[in-house]
Amino acid sequence: GFRTCVLTNSWLDDGAGRSLTAALLQRLRSRFHLVLESCRLGMRKPDPGIYSYALEELGVQPQEV
Repeated sequence: GFRTCVLTNSWLDDGAGRSLTAALLQRLRSRFHLVLESCRLGMRKPDPGIYSYALEELGVQPQEV
């Protein structure tokens, strides 16, 4: 009954090793309900907005986490 989330502080990777990063994120997506990347949200930890977004996407209240 638990929903899980990965919340990354990351950047868009256009380097030569980007396929490794993409492969890692794909593996994470297959194992967690939600994977949120700060670079795609336009927010980063510790911005409270990123946590609020994660809670909303998971459909939970702070006291449930």
